[in-house]
Amino acid sequence: MELLTPAIGLLFWMALVFGILVFLLKKFAWKPILTALKEREDSIESALRMAEETRAEMAKLKSDNDKIIAEARAERDKIIREAKNASDKMLVEAKDKAVAEGNKILADAREAIQQEKVAMIAQMKKDVATLSIEIAEKVLRKELEDKKTQESLVSSLITEAKLN
Repeated sequence: MELLTPAIGLLFWMALVFGILVFLLKKFAWKPILTALKEREDSIESALRMAEETRAEMAKLKSDNDKIIAEARAERDKIIREAKNASDKMLVEAKDKAVAEGNKILADAREAIQQEKVAMIAQMKKDVATLSIEIAEKVLRKELEDKKTQESLVSSLITEAKLN
């Protein structure tokens, strides 16, 4: 039970040892402990500052990336528009060329048909003329078989030739 109710001498020695311990700790241990704590505090503060700077830099990089992505999308859209315009232009040109080629083929065909028609008409006129001459020749031969009829035809033709 002595420990539960300490004597005055024990309290004195305990207070003296405690005072010496505090003095020794203050003399030798507190400065390094406080210095280490201060260094730790400074390094934590520096890390927090660096984290904040990094966060700000990351936000800036993100905004730069967003800007670059937006520019890339705009460029992509522009290229797609240009390609579509070029495609449409090529289609229109090809269509116009096909229409022009078709019109030329039709015109050539009409011209060829017209030439064939003219040639056919000329051939028909020639055939009709030849046929008419042959028919006239056969009729004249039949009518002019006798000599008297020939002389009368010749004299009538001479008379008509003089009158004209």
